[in-house]
Amino acid sequence: MPSPRLLVLFGSQTGTAEDVSERLGRGARRRRLACRVQALDSYPVVNLINEPLVIFVCATTGQGDPPDNMKNFWRFIFRKHLPSTSLCQMDFAVVGLGDSSYAKFNFVAKKLHRRLLQLGGTALLPVCLGDEQHELGPDAAVDPWLHDLWEKVLGLHPLPLGLSVIPPGVPLPSKFTMQFLPESPRSCSEEQRVARTDPPSPPSELQPFLAPMVTNQRVTGPSHFQDVRLIEFDIAGSGISFAAGDVVLIPPQNAASHVQQFCQVLGLDPEQCFTLQPREPDVPCPTRLPQPCSVRHLVSQYLDIVSVPRRSFFELLACLSPSELERDKLLELSSAAGQEELSQYCTRPRRTVLEVLCDFPCTAAAIPPDYLLDLIPPIRPRAFSIASSLLAHPSRLQILVAVVQYQTRLREPRRGLCSSWLASLHPGQGPVQVPLWIRSGGLTFPETADTPVIMVGPGTGVAPFRAAIQERVAQSQSGNFLFFGCRWRDQDFYWEAEWKELEKRGCLTLITAFSREQKQKVYVQHRLRELGPLVWELLDRWGAYFYLAGNAKYMPADVSEALTSIFQEEGGLSGPDAAAYLARLQRTLRFQTETWA
Repeated sequence: MPSPRLLVLFGSQTGTAEDVSERLGRGARRRRLACRVQALDSYPVVNLINEPLVIFVCATTGQGDPPDNMKNFWRFIFRKHLPSTSLCQMDFAVVGLGDSSYAKFNFVAKKLHRRLLQLGGTALLPVCLGDEQHELGPDAAVDPWLHDLWEKVLGLHPLPLGLSVIPPGVPLPSKFTMQFLPESPRSCSEEQRVARTDPPSPPSELQPFLAPMVTNQRVTGPSHFQDVRLIEFDIAGSGISFAAGDVVLIPPQNAASHVQQFCQVLGLDPEQCFTLQPREPDVPCPTRLPQPCSVRHLVSQYLDIVSVPRRSFFELLACLSPSELERDKLLELSSAAGQEELSQYCTRPRRTVLEVLCDFPCTAAAIPPDYLLDLIPPIRPRAFSIASSLLAHPSRLQILVAVVQYQTRLREPRRGLCSSWLASLHPGQGPVQVPLWIRSGGLTFPETADTPVIMVGPGTGVAPFRAAIQERVAQSQSGNFLFFGCRWRDQDFYWEAEWKELEKRGCLTLITAFSREQKQKVYVQHRLRELGPLVWELLDRWGAYFYLAGNAKYMPADVSEALTSIFQEEGGLSGPDAAAYLARLQRTLRFQTETWA
């Protein structure tokens, strides 16, 4: 009798939901269950009607939005005409991953759970609500929930006779095997570039465009605490087109020094080439890796060796360790009881995969190469709002990049992988090419010439609005209102001269908030309140669209609060009516946000 099928489907933005899904997959295999783990949008959703047992793992992003890799599934599952018996043969469970500091905590998981019930599915358990804000992170909710889940699943699908659960200390087979080639062919990896400079169709993740970097200029003052870059790419001949609000995706690379250190610690030859073979027939090889591939290409362009490792990393490392001393420590860090210690050692100081491997040298030196792709997650492409319009800068694409660097208790500063890599590239010293492709963004602007737009973009949040203003001015669209906030007028006032010129021409109304230039800090939400009568008239009388971009932590809630207070004071609305007015603006896409953590 074939083993029962379990399907784990995930929607993940930062990798946490994917990591929990892989953990579910390992748990299933230890209980002798056949299991597939897939991103929601890579799964043919019409096949759900044939699935007996499905676990959904969903993150919630921004202001209650589904992650990018489940948006198509989300649209389909909420179609109104789907019969209420569609999923009557399916047992399911939902894991949510969110952050309780946001208003719509785990909104996606809760809404999906209700929808699956409406379509006839049978819930094995109440929805699991993992919370990033908990001192132990999402695992505080996920651990006990998984214990209950496996009890339920084994009740429905008992272990085959004569077989027991594979204990945690025994490593499961790796997903892939690496066949090392006796000689390194010249064409290996670096010459077989995944990206091309002349793609036959619009560039994508599988076929990025290698864009020449034209300029890489610091736009913050020399004494400013943060290095922010305006970077321009030449996209002539790429087939790329974009509109205001779209984003560009860029897959970064690890620093050469980190690649060399990683190979030394693991005893790998960076020039050696290999081919990859999946152990199971339904597991595809990673499409971003060429075949054959060099170890250098794998480590520099695929494995995220400077990411902060998750608990699953320590679990697998413990299984592979030949050193009793190191194995005991790894088991402690991966146990439920050791989560506070793991947080202290790894999560809070943002210790990287590479740094952990250096701390466990006997284990690192003994890692079989076959397990590298199970152990270390792939580098994720980073999304940047496009900060220019093709109508103003033909064949060019510009982005505004804040270079991430901060200190924890560790001696080495923590650095953002993509922003640091981009900042390190110097087109003035020779040709530089960066792989990239375009994705539709979360902001769409009205096409009618006389519809005003109010744009609130503090800091680098102003980037998509520069693209929009350039586009609208080129099309003679008036009514452009920009609320821009930064710390100091002379340090981080991006595109000051450009805004002043547009103001002079009557194409833009600019309202600024320089937070540090007076005793009392002044932010964009304060300027909105001050100009409450204008904001209300634009929205209520002239049908303006309202846009917000920037950091997702506090600013969106502060701006929403400022708006509801304007609706009450200027529009005479009650509290509930003001909230309903704001909700209606959101529903009709007259209030749109693009925020990031």
